[in-house]
Amino acid sequence: MNAKTILLVEDEQSIADALIFSLEQDNYGVNWCALGSDALTVIDSQKIDLVILDIGLPDINGFDLCKLIKAKQDLPIIFLTARQEEVDKLIGLEIGGDDYITKPFSLREVSSRIKVILKRYGRSGGSSAEGINAASLMGVENCTINNETLEIHYFNQALDLTRYEFLLFKTLIESPNRVFSRDILMQHVWDEPERSFERAVDTHIKTLRAKLKKINGQVQPIKTHHGLGYSFNDKEVLG
Repeated sequence: MNAKTILLVEDEQSIADALIFSLEQDNYGVNWCALGSDALTVIDSQKIDLVILDIGLPDINGFDLCKLIKAKQDLPIIFLTARQEEVDKLIGLEIGGDDYITKPFSLREVSSRIKVILKRYGRSGGSSAEGINAASLMGVENCTINNETLEIHYFNQALDLTRYEFLLFKTLIESPNRVFSRDILMQHVWDEPERSFERAVDTHIKTLRAKLKKINGQVQPIKTHHGLGYSFNDKEVLG
């Protein structure tokens, strides 16, 4: 199996050095850039499997760079940020980021996040029955969860989901018709729910619904219960 190559876009030398050492210990190839413009050149000329992207770059905003990268290739992106404002985190995930890590961070945490995201993007050919939750066994006809590849198929089409979208949708699917409060969903999905706002759930539900609608606009499987939370029912046909 070929080693995965990670593009690290980080202008702080000390942080870059620590990440490069850790990633190479995990047998990843690492291509480091301190500027966003250099990162775009690398993406055009080399095969990259995942991008670790600092938001506060000297030449371009990390969110703008994310948009430019996504316009070129659908690469998984992990944001690094020193900012605590929730708006940064929400905007970053809305424009295509798969995850964010707040500085200071644990190198082990970075490694764990990378493995999860690369596994979801792996798209390995063929899937064994083991590790797949057959939706029919849960009373859900149109969704299949593959816990090995971290994919959800909706009406027989694979959904391209961010980490949080996948975990939110999986939680709802596995308990049809159960109403989950925003707080409970955050406890299920977020690693550090106390550091996020409940409106983060609403943001990800909104983007998830848009992706589901593209596949089947006649069904609204995620139902809003005003003042209570969300539930799943894939038989909820729009009038």
